[in-house]
Order: sequence, then structure tokens, then C-alpha cells
Amino acid sequence: QVQLVESGGGLVQAGGSLRLSCAASGRTDRIDAMAWFRQAPGKEREFVAAIRWISGSRYYSDSVKGRFTISRDNAKNTLYLQMNSLKPEDTAVYYCAARPNYNRDYDSAGRYDYWGQGTQVTVSS
Repeated sequence: QVQLVESGGGLVQAGGSLRLSCAASGRTDRIDAMAWFRQAPGKEREFVAAIRWISGSRYYSDSVKGRFTISRDNAKNTLYLQMNSLKPEDTAVYYCAARPNYNRDYDSAGRYDYWGQGTQVTVSS
């Protein structure tokens, strides 16, 4: 069992920045990869970024590549998402996710076993 708690969401103007955090607890030794997904009203949950916990390999969706940076602090069991140059279309609830087993499908929500409660990010134009 892994528990995830997100923080850092809020309201920001277009072009601004936010840093999301996700604190993991429980059996964190099982974590192989963690990721960020987002979901806007009326839309499907969308992959944002993922990171392999040990190697640090990173993966990004095309829509955020070059603007967002995913990182982790292994000692603190914390995941981060630095979001720069935010756009109104980035507005969504952002979810932290984790999985215990390796799987090449980093962008598939169904491959993740543990989820945070979500944090709202709103970008005004």
C-alpha cells in the first residue's frame, strides 16, 4: 500500500509557473515509477510526465515537453512537477500516480496502482 498526497496547485496567470509536490508514504520501497496525469472537465485523464524512481529516466507528453520538468527526491519519497510557461489549456486537476512494477507504458493511467487526491491548477488568460 502506497499513499500519495499532492500539494502546490493554485491559480496563476498565463506565462507563470507552479511547482507541484507529491509526498509518498507506506511501502514506498515498492515504487518503480511515478507520474503526473491531469484531467480537465469533460475530458479524459491525460498523461503529463513520468519518472523511473531509481534510474531517473524521464518521459513527457508532447504538450508539456520543454515547459514542465518532473523530478524526484528519493530520500524524501517526494515527486515534483515544475510547470513553467503555463497556458490556459494546462488548466486541469493534476494527479500524482505510482506503480510497483515495471511497465513500458508510462503514459497509460491504467498501469498505475496508486493515486493522489488531485490538486487543481487554473491558468487564466
